[in-house]
Amino acid sequence: MIRPIRVALAAAFILAVFVIVTTRVDAHAVLKSSTPSAGSTVAGPDVPISLTFNVRVDASRSKLQLLLPSNETSDLPASSQPSADTLTTTAKSLKPGAYSIRWQVLAPDGHISRGEIPFTVKSPDGH
Repeated sequence: MIRPIRVALAAAFILAVFVIVTTRVDAHAVLKSSTPSAGSTVAGPDVPISLTFNVRVDASRSKLQLLLPSNETSDLPASSQPSADTLTTTAKSLKPGAYSIRWQVLAPDGHISRGEIPFTVKSPDGH
């Protein structure tokens, strides 16, 4: 009689550990890669943007903005979501200077993650 109780308790413990580990994996959206990458220098005037996360993100509740050299911001509409973990758009007509992509995404667990990716647009002569 004691043996079935131990087996049931062991199974419950394993299930609890699995739920905790699975929940932690799906916790916050973490940026895995970006184009442009942080600190990179890119050619303009149109710059394709792609952000890939470690979990799926809710595109309809996500926000992308471009921080301009003048410190003003401009909204970047997500043009498509090629996969559940990726957002894409294009920043158009950028002049040479320092920019940042500000992002905010909603992960499946309901947590909001934010970040900023600085990059530079080079002048046509490469400087």
